Amino acid sequence: MRVESRESRVESPTYDAVLLIAFGGPMAMSEVRPFLENVTRGRRIPPERLESVVHHYELIGGGSPLNELTARQARGLEAELRAHGPVLPVYVGMRNWTPYLHETLAHMAADGVRRAVGVILSAQQNDAGWYRYERDVAAARAQVGAAAPQVDHVDEWHAHPLFIEAMSAGVIQAFAQIPAARRAATELVFTAHSIPTAMAATSPYVAQLTEGAQLVAQRVEHGRWSLAYQSRSGSPRDPWLEPDICDVVRRLGRDGARDVVVAPIGFVCDHVEVLYDLDIEARQVADEIGLHFVRASTVNDHPAFIRMLADIVRQKLGRSGQ
Repeated sequence: MRVESRESRVESPTYDAVLLIAFGGPMAMSEVRPFLENVTRGRRIPPERLESVVHHYELIGGGSPLNELTARQARGLEAELRAHGPVLPVYVGMRNWTPYLHETLAHMAADGVRRAVGVILSAQQNDAGWYRYERDVAAARAQVGAAAPQVDHVDEWHAHPLFIEAMSAGVIQAFAQIPAARRAATELVFTAHSIPTAMAATSPYVAQLTEGAQLVAQRVEHGRWSLAYQSRSGSPRDPWLEPDICDVVRRLGRDGARDVVVAPIGFVCDHVEVLYDLDIEARQVADEIGLHFVRASTVNDHPAFIRMLADIVRQKLGRSGQ
């Protein structure tokens, strides 16, 4: 998918486009099961587990806002580059739903794109959330063939000051919903997708999450914070990163806490794992024990996040002598 902006542009001598790379998501209930088949292909997922996820989509309105939010991120990035340079078209390619990566790369090739800056829309690195995207882009290029543009990925950006600024803005808005007299005693809990501990051991995932959370906590001047995980989907026999956010909520209730602010630092836009796993499931646990639960926004298309995307693109261009 190309985010349209057909104005004349100054062609870069090395790169001629940007490719935003995201997970993808269904946009209507009719797409949910085919989407889940894509996501789980090759994995032995019990049918009852898949049906429970289908129900999660029903509860959040029948589809995911991920695709539209990613398109908004792309439009914002293209406008930022058009305003402050360099002027480059921005495309979106998805791993698990339309526009699939191979479709977007074929579109880019037809538009004459030969070399693109690839931006993986994941703030922290692990095999599932970063390295697999790189492999998927390579596979999509092979599927398109010789005309496929070269894609050079930006470096990781988990601690970029503008990402921290965008996350902090959501945390500040969340704390504004806590009575002023109770804010200092409120736990700030950062969340990210749980992954198998064996996968975590081979990546900087936990270290990057911890550093990012610490930077946000410092920026908002709140020393009472912790890191939790959510959205576990693997076999109960395999160890995954803990503690789970629902267990943390229960622990806070046992400890007599009155409020909690949850900040999904491991996600860059709203989708089912935020809108259901936090806004419905974790909030229900909090409601049952009388704990006031406030969820901070993801960065979505916050202006600071859009400026960050432009900055990491420019950094890539600079390293290429542009």
